[in-house]
Amino acid sequence: MRLEARDLSIGYGRETVGARLSLTVAPGRVTCLLGPNGCGKTTLFRTLLGLLPPLSGEVLLGGEPITRLRRTEIARRIAYVPQAHAPPFPFETLEVVMMGRTARLGPFAQPGAADRDAAQAALDRLGIGDLASRDYSRLSGGQRQLVLIARALAQAAPLIVMDEPTASLDFGNQAQVLAQIAGLAGAAGQGVILSTHDPDQAFALGADVVLMSDGRIIAQGAAGTVLSGAALSRVYGLPVAVEVTGSGRHVCLPALRG
Repeated sequence: MRLEARDLSIGYGRETVGARLSLTVAPGRVTCLLGPNGCGKTTLFRTLLGLLPPLSGEVLLGGEPITRLRRTEIARRIAYVPQAHAPPFPFETLEVVMMGRTARLGPFAQPGAADRDAAQAALDRLGIGDLASRDYSRLSGGQRQLVLIARALAQAAPLIVMDEPTASLDFGNQAQVLAQIAGLAGAAGQGVILSTHDPDQAFALGADVVLMSDGRIIAQGAAGTVLSGAALSRVYGLPVAVEVTGSGRHVCLPALRG
């Protein structure tokens, strides 16, 4: 399923945060949304999820305007992975993942054995099946993030939106989460759009990139084309060099100012 934004203006009431925004998230592809704080990424995500109405333009899900879809229909097409969080109640990990099944249930229906099996299968797929009976609030940040991804998998939506999925994670957990994201787009063929502050991640994922600044899309396309030193320097306001390592990996090196 394809997610498209066409000539969007986004914001709150009369306050415009971004304008002339057009992008496509294709099945089997990862799209990285990059830009400094305050450039409009969060507002764009809320609009793509149907939580905010566009001020103008439209969002299409599978060719249908999102404004014409009910919340249950949207939830069956898009899963959302927020930044890792600590819940107010000590839910069991399997219960957290089963929450993703609510989009598949009818009114007043309760999750059944098939939903429990789907939740366990999502945990197993990510290699964390042994956490099913653990207290979710006591898991590490990396484990909680993987559980939230498992919840999105259990939702069985063809599109996944991720808000800074590696924020506050250590180096090892970042690598683990990125590997799972690559697997979603590769083997599973799902479309993924994620926000990140690290352009190196876009290179690592072989992602499409949407580069934003001041509520506008500055450039978009393949990471190797869009993420030049000149473009990153312009967006982040400091000199940035993009270099290639001996193994062929691209890395972005900002200048450190005293």
